Amino acid sequence: MARAPRLTAVAGLLAASVLLSRVLGYVREAVLARELGASATSDAYYAAFQIPDLLNYLLAGGALSIAFVPFYSRVLGQQGPEAAARLLAKVAGTMGAFSAAATLVLWWQAEALVALQFPRFAPETQALTVRLTRIMLPAQIFFISGGILRAALMAHGRFATQALAPLLYNGFIIAGGLGLAPTLGAEGFAWGVLVGGFFGGFGAAWLDALRGLPERVRFRFAPLDREVLHYLAIAGPLMLGLSLAATDEWYGRWFGALLEEGTVAHLSYARRLMQLPVAVVGQALATAALPTLARLWSEGKRERLDAVMQQTLQVGLGLAVLAAGASAVFAAPIVELVYRRGAFGADDAQIVSTLLRIFSVSVPAWVVQQIGVRAFYARGDTWRPMLLGTLVSVGAIPVYLWLGPHWGAAGLAWAGVLAMVANALGTLLLALWLHGAPRLGSLAASGARSLAITALAALAGAATQLGRPGTSGALLDLGLGFTVFGAVALALVFVLGDAPLRDAMRRQARRFAPRAAGPPA
Repeated sequence: MARAPRLTAVAGLLAASVLLSRVLGYVREAVLARELGASATSDAYYAAFQIPDLLNYLLAGGALSIAFVPFYSRVLGQQGPEAAARLLAKVAGTMGAFSAAATLVLWWQAEALVALQFPRFAPETQALTVRLTRIMLPAQIFFISGGILRAALMAHGRFATQALAPLLYNGFIIAGGLGLAPTLGAEGFAWGVLVGGFFGGFGAAWLDALRGLPERVRFRFAPLDREVLHYLAIAGPLMLGLSLAATDEWYGRWFGALLEEGTVAHLSYARRLMQLPVAVVGQALATAALPTLARLWSEGKRERLDAVMQQTLQVGLGLAVLAAGASAVFAAPIVELVYRRGAFGADDAQIVSTLLRIFSVSVPAWVVQQIGVRAFYARGDTWRPMLLGTLVSVGAIPVYLWLGPHWGAAGLAWAGVLAMVANALGTLLLALWLHGAPRLGSLAASGARSLAITALAALAGAATQLGRPGTSGALLDLGLGFTVFGAVALALVFVLGDAPLRDAMRRQARRFAPRAAGPPA
């Protein structure tokens, strides 16, 4: 693939950013667990994200690059930098104004919305949830405006602020927790969210745009402009449809709040750990691939687009299976190392470890879903994948309602696994029907090879786990286990792995250890 080295380099940068961001995220969660534990207060903190997350989702804040990168790239290529700058000004200004207006309405109605969504919360827990919600809500204005700026920067090949944004965000939450939580409790973390949203969501992108975009960045409110309406038509499904990536967390909060106290927090703690491999593999590959896929589609190179998508899927699936196996095998020491301190006790650690093993089963499906939908988005098709996602999300509600009361938090976790597997398979089948790609036989063969590699590496890694007590014991178990697992897996990749996965490993090896990697294959 002609663009493989560039795509691999960008994916490597974003994967490193996500990895470091998740490490900071675990520090953030560890501070949170130490200060709040799995209690009504931590339930309120996680529940307070619900309304801001809904606002972000309804305004497509989390997927702005998906809708904007292909549109902006096409205008830039066909009409030039000045036209692209005008488009950026109108879309960023209009969406920023919409988000500000929506924030004011939701801030005003926060008390009623919290009571509606979390009726089983005690009155004091509801009141705390309302206070935290109102502190966090304005951060969405910065995420949405900054997301559009980062999309334009990525279209110009500038990915640094995309990599930096989550690091700043998590860093300020940690600072808020360490500096303010001892006196303000959960509100200290909430103020960290707001400040991190400004600097990480918007500030870094604004500074980079001033230096990196060919035209001056402006903001213009133009809701009836033809190009803005065109953008809204593309982004419409991302605003109106449902994605299981978002609704699974919503369902965990809604249905978890109907179960015993601490369930929402337990599910949230485990999901945060599961999201590390999903983000490092799926988010990095999908984000890096989208600009290339959009360019190939605009140039009419459909066969090349299908080839890039096939290879990205095979690499992503292979890495995701390996990551899922490691997450499941080392769940107990991971939870012990990250969370077990302060108010987070042994019973909490056991529950979260079990939930993490369940969530790990869905990691390959999450990664395939994140990559697979880019085949649609590169073509400017957001309606059909989001319609599919909406059907799966709505259809999964009875599964959550049945498994939750029967199996508790574990039932809700299994409901999310089943729903995500259905969503990923549906996305691949829809792409095959509409585009004639990807080749599912090759993808299944890649998954089977990686599953065999993972099984052998997991057996070797599990043999090192002695359940050593305390933080130092967990660190020793993890260090030894990951070393053995990684060494066995890496060796087997070059024996049993498929060509795309082997080639990706070689390219990364040449980037970081060119002499040790040897000559190109």
